[in-house]
Amino acid sequence: MVVPDLLARQFVDMPARHKELSVIASMDDDAAKPNQRLLDLVVDVLPQTCKTRLPIFDGRMSAEPRWFDTWPGEHYRLLAAIVKTLHASTVIEIGTFTGMGTVAILEGLRPDGRVVTFDLVPWNSFEQTWLQEKDFSERRMSQVLADVSAPGGIEPYRELFEAADFIFIDGPKDGVTEANILANLATLSLHRDPIVFFDDIRVMNMVGIWRRVTRPKFDITSFGHWSGSGLIDWNGN
Repeated sequence: MVVPDLLARQFVDMPARHKELSVIASMDDDAAKPNQRLLDLVVDVLPQTCKTRLPIFDGRMSAEPRWFDTWPGEHYRLLAAIVKTLHASTVIEIGTFTGMGTVAILEGLRPDGRVVTFDLVPWNSFEQTWLQEKDFSERRMSQVLADVSAPGGIEPYRELFEAADFIFIDGPKDGVTEANILANLATLSLHRDPIVFFDDIRVMNMVGIWRRVTRPKFDITSFGHWSGSGLIDWNGN
């Protein structure tokens, strides 16, 4: 085992713009493995991601870095490609923040589809938002202000979640919220067999939560977000 002071020095000396502590763990004794549906989806999605561009961001202004231009390393092109590959008609995002993920999802959404994004504060309260008023002028995008991680917090939106083809979870990575969201999702009957995209699964606060997922799952980090991208086949075997 690496002694703490050596580990700290290695962390400090690592040349990287942004660093996070994490841990590596064996996979043979993980409670869940990828199933055929996830493997087939990844095989279909990766060529699509290579070809995916995000012209929907053209003309949008924000002081936030244009992370959507980076792939691999960021997950925005991957998000759009998954939504397109699934032909998703209803997409749910948990964690609007500046809307970069929301806009990327909209790029991949079919014309008659909709994305509903959840947050605790309005999208236009973020100074660096990528979202625009016109995004909400049609039914394709809407925001709900609610805490779906709270006890019973998801219940008012049961019908919406049970209509979802794809759910993107991008919460605060506080070691609690994401686990509560998963627990609340488990109280629903997600009969459309959604794929759940879990962000930042390699951040230390998230490693244990991801490890405890017992549904079929696949770590797609090398083709997604450098801090971790995971896919869950919610109803899979």
